[in-house]
Amino acid sequence: MKPVVVTRAEGADGPLSSQLRDLGLSVLLWPAVATSPSETGQLDAELARIGRFDWIVFASRQAVAAVIERLPVRPATLKVAAVGQATAQVLNQRGWSVDLLPEDSNAAALVAAFEAQVPNPRSVLFPASSRALPTIAAGLSQLGAEVVQVEAYRTEPAALDVEECKSWIAREAIAAVTFASPSAVIELERSLGKESFERLLRAAPAVAIGPTTARELADRGRAPVLAESATLEGLARTTHRLLQPRHQVDP
Repeated sequence: MKPVVVTRAEGADGPLSSQLRDLGLSVLLWPAVATSPSETGQLDAELARIGRFDWIVFASRQAVAAVIERLPVRPATLKVAAVGQATAQVLNQRGWSVDLLPEDSNAAALVAAFEAQVPNPRSVLFPASSRALPTIAAGLSQLGAEVVQVEAYRTEPAALDVEECKSWIAREAIAAVTFASPSAVIELERSLGKESFERLLRAAPAVAIGPTTARELADRGRAPVLAESATLEGLARTTHRLLQPRHQVDP
């Protein structure tokens, strides 16, 4: 059985790898990105005065973890918005209910949901990756909100064994490649080189967790399969279904 490549930063017993294995698939770990705590101190400073904010916006599970590590209990007056079911799920598991969750799992959809449901957003805290795109902060600012975007964690390239990866690619021994973030697409292409990256995805389908990740692949000329839901479970189940013979169906 050809393995499925997991490009997110997780170990052998990580959530996506475990779910793929539970579905009967073998896994090959190629973590393209790594996350690390921010050392700027900005997040601590903003959380120390959390009472001045009406809303906090989360666009990733890593941002949730960084905030809840410092602020375990959600302040009663603070409203919470999330991008994507996966982020909302982590918040709910930690006791933080979500007040605003757009149907589509992308930053533009969140801004549109604010425009439709929150007529006068005031002060918003946006704990984000060091590589966060400006879509959320700029979009909410245009709606009249005072947005404080603060670095909650760093997203950096991971150290891949590139020669080992290229050996798998040369043998066309990969069943599918999963991408759980746009950064994973960017960094895997950078690590492998454009030629090897294109060769990999010519031979193995790419499965993207959500529209923003899918767009990074489309920008590189690849048409990814979009996960049935923007969660790691949805990513795993879609990959499993994709790799079944045509005459079989999921139980």
